Amino acid sequence: MQERSLTPARVAVAGLGYVGCVTAACLSNLGHKVIGADRDANKVRAVNEGRAPFYEPGLEEIVRERVADGRLSATTDMAAALAESDIVLVCVGTPSEKSGNFGLQQLRGCCEEIAATLPARTGRLIVAIRSTVYPGTCEDVVAPLLGHPDKVSVVDNPEFLREGTAVKDFVEPSLLVIGGSDNAAVRTVADVYSPLRIEPCLVSTKTAEMIKYACNCFHAMKVAFANEMGALCDKMQIPGHEVMDTFCRDMRLNISPAYLKPGFAFGGSCLPKDLRALTYRGNRLDLKLPLLESVLPSNDRQLQRAIDRVMDLHSEKIGIFGLAFKENTDDLRESPVVSMLEYLIGKGRDIRVFDPHIRIDAIYGSNRNFVMQAIPHIGRLMCAQLQEMLGWAESVVVAQKPSAEFRELLLTSGLPLIDLVGAFPGHRAVLPAPTGASRT
Repeated sequence: MQERSLTPARVAVAGLGYVGCVTAACLSNLGHKVIGADRDANKVRAVNEGRAPFYEPGLEEIVRERVADGRLSATTDMAAALAESDIVLVCVGTPSEKSGNFGLQQLRGCCEEIAATLPARTGRLIVAIRSTVYPGTCEDVVAPLLGHPDKVSVVDNPEFLREGTAVKDFVEPSLLVIGGSDNAAVRTVADVYSPLRIEPCLVSTKTAEMIKYACNCFHAMKVAFANEMGALCDKMQIPGHEVMDTFCRDMRLNISPAYLKPGFAFGGSCLPKDLRALTYRGNRLDLKLPLLESVLPSNDRQLQRAIDRVMDLHSEKIGIFGLAFKENTDDLRESPVVSMLEYLIGKGRDIRVFDPHIRIDAIYGSNRNFVMQAIPHIGRLMCAQLQEMLGWAESVVVAQKPSAEFRELLLTSGLPLIDLVGAFPGHRAVLPAPTGASRT
């Protein structure tokens, strides 16, 4: 993408730790007028003397050059910093408490300092939270502490900087997120980063807050996954690095957006079987693999959440769209839909099913055995046409992504829809899909 032209902004950065100092230095390097604020006089003195308060590759050079040309400075006086700024980026720590919850003491203190400056303020101030905060913190904690909604707008602008490569991560970002309900404030903060070659993701406040947690938890999970695979490979005298290096060459399924969508439980003839086999072999080798061992129980919980949603329906006649473990197949082996039907029927629910690719009299072998053992009378529940099921049902559970034709029929049926697979994102008539494991 092309670089946007820059309109220099007046920016304060509250907190000159790893995130704050890198943010302040790099923003001044983009051409903005930046003043950092911190209670630690040593950090402030270091910046004003053209030194980085800590080691981070490439940071000291930027601090030295930008202090020299007057685009970067620092102070211990928050009021003085805000008096010269239209935007303040809050970069204070939110460390873990003993309970595991995140600590808000520094954030609260910073917000109270900002709030004290607002009564005398003539221009509007944008408060952008860079600190990692739990979803709802901006709305439930930051905004009430600041008060003065006529003078301040709150947005969330999470950072994605890694210690040791923070300057490079800022200059070459892989993700830029700004969340808020004030569109003008969100756009203003996005424009601060305009020289960077990245399209900003403009989202709701809670979405922005949650994206940061999703990223960090996924990174942690990747490390744990690679380590468990490496440990298993080591036990089996297989070169783990060769396995994972080859694994990472698949950019279509392995290192990609594939499967990373909230939806229904996974099933089929491969994933459940292979997870069982690998964890079984690990146990035989006296090797605990807690991450891999947790995947099937997690999948079972997602199935149970779907069942609970259907059980909460007040409808007596429930139609199910989809029977195979995913769309565009007739494979019923370990289909979570079959497990769900077995439970619902056992609880006395009146069910009809339509799947565009399944005719019970045409399937055979292990495919037929699986469904017939679970639901011997499945043939009596199947509808040959979607219209037949829609004409009978009072509610429909969408357990498989429909084609465009079937999607339109479902939407125009007028029936309440429970979307288990994210087939109708944002459609008001459809109950939202639960979050959790993606399907295969």
